[in-house]
Amino acid sequence: MNETEQTYHVPVLLDESIDGMDLHDGGIYVDVTFGGGGHSKEILRRMGPDSRLFSFDQDEDAEHNLVEDGRFTFVRSNFRYLRNFLRYHEVEQVDAILADLGVSSHHFDDAERGFSFRFDGQLDMRMNKRAERTAADVVNEYDEERLADVFYLYGELKNSRKLAAALVKARQQRRMATIGDFLEVVKPFFGREREKKELAKVFQALRIEVNQEMEALKEMLAAAAKVLKPGGRLVVITYHSLEDRMVKNIFRTGNAEGRQTTDFYGRVQSPFRPVNNKVITPGSDEQERNPRSRSAKLRIAEKTEATES
Repeated sequence: MNETEQTYHVPVLLDESIDGMDLHDGGIYVDVTFGGGGHSKEILRRMGPDSRLFSFDQDEDAEHNLVEDGRFTFVRSNFRYLRNFLRYHEVEQVDAILADLGVSSHHFDDAERGFSFRFDGQLDMRMNKRAERTAADVVNEYDEERLADVFYLYGELKNSRKLAAALVKARQQRRMATIGDFLEVVKPFFGREREKKELAKVFQALRIEVNQEMEALKEMLAAAAKVLKPGGRLVVITYHSLEDRMVKNIFRTGNAEGRQTTDFYGRVQSPFRPVNNKVITPGSDEQERNPRSRSAKLRIAEKTEATES
């Protein structure tokens, strides 16, 4: 692994996730979260000469990590459009899909992107720099109730209504454009002993809203159910409870809400069969080397049946 790749993003659960894809020669594979390219490069290293790999990323910075390989196709797009772009490339079905849902260390370490409260900079948080809505737009333009819902649903913050009320009051004096402006309002709501953890939740909530992460994940998982071949693998690494709950529900019931439908014999109907009933987590060595892996959970499922388009 070269120095650029290390600073961009150290791949989490690399061997476990690639093993879970069950690669074979002639297969068609998708990495929907290319990022620093760590997982994609390992897939390319392991897959056969007649296989193909499509990798998605909406962030233009990811293009700096592309590889020269005739078997590789990069798609500059949000993974919610997985099926559309595969069809554009005349691919109807694939053998395995990998999704590493974590935000890369590259984003947290780039002060200009506004993902971290460690730096001052523009309150941005867009994964796709071409997108119109920024975190500043959310903070300054959402009404109080909608703002409170963002903090409660995506940050699971108990004081979400107080936070929203304080932000609405503060923005009447001046627009909050920077991380510093934002922190000046929200920091007093958290005690020093839990400040970092609570601020992480606040920033997570804003990031999820700005990038429509939960909606995009739901659409990608639904598309995956349609494009995977029977017996194909869906391999997903999650980092927080909201996305992990959605993935678990999709695997068990076939829908993001976890609503069960049963057949005549009372068996739960789902297009997926979990391969690992017990979630896979990084070992202590990996957690020591890569602290961002500590919250990671790997789930693997196999497509069990054809899904109607």
